[in-house]
Amino acid sequence: MAITSVKNLKEFSTANERFEGAHLLCPGCAHSMIVRELMNCSDDNLVIAANTGCLEVSTAVYPYTAWDTSWIHIGFENAATAASGAEAMYKARKRKGTLKNPDAPVKFVAFGGDGSTYDIGFQWLNGAVERGHDFTYICLDNEVYANTGGQRSSSTPIGSSSTTAPAGRVSYGEKQNKKDMMSIMAASGAAYVAQVSPNKWKNMAQVFQKSLATEGPCYINAISACCTEWKFDPKDTIHISDLATDSLVFPLYEIVGGHELNINYRPKNIIPVRDYLGSQGRFKHLFKPQFEHVLNEWQTRVDAQWDYLQRREEARV
Repeated sequence: MAITSVKNLKEFSTANERFEGAHLLCPGCAHSMIVRELMNCSDDNLVIAANTGCLEVSTAVYPYTAWDTSWIHIGFENAATAASGAEAMYKARKRKGTLKNPDAPVKFVAFGGDGSTYDIGFQWLNGAVERGHDFTYICLDNEVYANTGGQRSSSTPIGSSSTTAPAGRVSYGEKQNKKDMMSIMAASGAAYVAQVSPNKWKNMAQVFQKSLATEGPCYINAISACCTEWKFDPKDTIHISDLATDSLVFPLYEIVGGHELNINYRPKNIIPVRDYLGSQGRFKHLFKPQFEHVLNEWQTRVDAQWDYLQRREEARV
């Protein structure tokens, strides 16, 4: 795989312009940062599939497109199916000798939001991973159905207020804890899974390069802060991402071969979870006295998860 240098952010950010700026994503949306890093970190030919969602509807407004590469969209749930089908066809044609340029490296990538990944498209993704297709699936995780009105998904964290799990005088919003897609994908047979965040751009680029170089299915969970539904100023996207990683609400780690866990980022100064929650309007109700127990539950759960990840890394199990 031809790898682009990730030493200098300014040069890297314009290294391989295959995702055009003329799209309709919201100002401050982290989706474009994540996608551009993926497109810039390799010189290989890329075949991209996209589930219906913010990314798809904002980058392919007929008759225009922001994608300067092969790009497929079929439906809300089946980007993994499209990518794995294209990958299977490519391998078949390569065996038959019918490719015009059989030596040109081709990589297959699928993008989906958390709604189409955690929920609606889960069985399609899980099936593609189980079959062992050589592709990378990237979940743009903004923890809500942002494209269709802000409904909760199984990625929506406890205590968040959404249109289908609203906070009020009695309810504190979402009652369920976020689904652990990292463990699920590792247990389903993914060769490589990792969690990334755009504020740690170099780590994210290195993870993307590692996943593209890994043979077999790879799953990347990328936090993608949504200024619209998380309710923060668009200029603060990276700041919110910093709070997410430094509070350990969104720890950055990888699982290789289904069992080897490596932590990719250890904050020098771990901040309280309430600093992260307090930066977003979707959690503002949690700071009322009657919901103090939810804040305490948040901190306890995050601390326990971090302890678990560190023990997993030390044990290498």
